[in-house]
Amino acid sequence: MAQPVQVPPTMVCHVVAVPYPGRGHVNPMMNLCKLLLSKNSQIRVTFVVTEEWLGFIGSDSKPDNIRFATIPNVIPSEESRANDFVTFLEAVMTKMEDPFEELLNRLHPPPTVIIYDTYLFWVVRLANARNIPVASFWPMSASFFAVLKHFHLLRRNGHYPVNVSEDGEKRVDYIPGNSSIRLADFPLNDESWRSRRLLELALNVIPWVQKAQYLLFPTIYELEPQAIDALKAEFSIPIYTVGPAIPCFDNARIDASKHGYFQWLDNQPSASVLYISQGSFLSVSNEQFDEIAAGVGDSGVPFLWVQPRENGRLKELCGDKGLVLPWCDQLKVLQHPAIGGFWSHCGWNSTREGVFSGVPFLAFPIFMDQPLNGKFIVEEWKVGWRVKREVKEDTLIRKDEISSLIRKFMDLNGDEVMRKRSRELKLLCHTAIASGGSSETDITAFLSNILNVPN
Repeated sequence: MAQPVQVPPTMVCHVVAVPYPGRGHVNPMMNLCKLLLSKNSQIRVTFVVTEEWLGFIGSDSKPDNIRFATIPNVIPSEESRANDFVTFLEAVMTKMEDPFEELLNRLHPPPTVIIYDTYLFWVVRLANARNIPVASFWPMSASFFAVLKHFHLLRRNGHYPVNVSEDGEKRVDYIPGNSSIRLADFPLNDESWRSRRLLELALNVIPWVQKAQYLLFPTIYELEPQAIDALKAEFSIPIYTVGPAIPCFDNARIDASKHGYFQWLDNQPSASVLYISQGSFLSVSNEQFDEIAAGVGDSGVPFLWVQPRENGRLKELCGDKGLVLPWCDQLKVLQHPAIGGFWSHCGWNSTREGVFSGVPFLAFPIFMDQPLNGKFIVEEWKVGWRVKREVKEDTLIRKDEISSLIRKFMDLNGDEVMRKRSRELKLLCHTAIASGGSSETDITAFLSNILNVPN
């Protein structure tokens, strides 16, 4: 018989956190939990992951108030997730509920509140049946959530699907919380079965959010005021912008002796290095990847490129002007004075970290919410340039175009307005999480609610 999962009695609040099993979801959920603990040390967190994910993060440093609990590996391995994302997402939505319910039955004391990744909609059903308050944590932008909510409304009213494949440069302005979106920036903007099924699965989680007691966004109100205001007008539950959900309270401690790439950065001129990361999950075609690598090498610009499972070919294509690493401490790298630009896939985690660090972007989105994030970077916030302006996915950007763009982008006199705007947004972010700021106020209000104490 499985043993009860005990939580120490010296606590005022038992938070159960259930992230979606993917790096871009686990990290912000963990950072949110650390943020809550930084505000109240009497909180105890049970962080629920699969046995495989415990192997990935079990040795990471964390406060003593956070303990892991596991469910069996009932879903495909993280190592193969990108090969068949549809099957993986379907498994997450159908196979994790029963083992989590079994774990929930063994938790003593029971949770004060469950914070769940919005994609794990079945948590709401289980929590509501036990009268446990539940907070839906959407680890992407509020603007992207607003788009999906609108798509769900269209589907419910019989006006779905939306055909966005023929005229990607056409703009629409009818989505609440979003102004003038190119059709090419819509989520999953091709007509393949894979994209259609992923969109269907994403839309299925939207109705469950209203059945939660709270909705949390890892964003800052001032970055997305239109979307936040629109969603607050449409939802009856409290909505909180809890800040960037990055380890910003620990960003000053850099142990260069453990990471030699910081020593390399220390020897580079100010704002001279292009940091490159296309994320840890999705990827471009092999042909496009080779063109990017060759373009980076031909540009002559110093670079630090993070590429998981790098096999040596990338180093050959790029040349010896920079470093190629399988991993780095991205937030601390972005804050290093040698970094002058960020070539990014525009995932929401990377977008938040780049904006928080005041680094201009070369936006190269691939999939899902990334095109919309890229649109905000380039058009709304004006802190970056687009690499890829073409609509069609099969349009190849050649190395000559890439090398020329990188040289112009990294020229300190190339776009001083963009760099000034990057510094302004950095200040805005830091102000929002400081005492009295919008995000600090929201996280305090959320804590007051779950602790049942006056705000």
